[in-house]
Amino acid sequence: MDNQKIQEMQILEQNIQNLLLQKQAFDMELSETKSALKEIENAKDDIFKIIGQLMIKTTQSKIKQELLNKEKILSLRIKTIEKQEIHLTEQLEKLREEIMKQSKK
Repeated sequence: MDNQKIQEMQILEQNIQNLLLQKQAFDMELSETKSALKEIENAKDDIFKIIGQLMIKTTQSKIKQELLNKEKILSLRIKTIEKQEIHLTEQLEKLREEIMKQSKK
């Protein structure tokens, strides 16, 4: 069996695992962003934004726009990761097939 192909396969598996962890983190952040957007819609009092150690008063429209932009960026990142994941999975499957063919010889 070709050790180089097995190594490539292991590297691809690690890359896929790393992508899944990134995607999971972005999914959590996206969920938090959507939750914050819902809270802003229902807010009747002043709205504050935490920046580092400070809590600063802001307007509903300003924070809503920031969160909508963040939501778009996170969604794009997730889609990019999903495309990378598909590509790496296809590569992994091809390598597995090659290894299986070689092992049958």
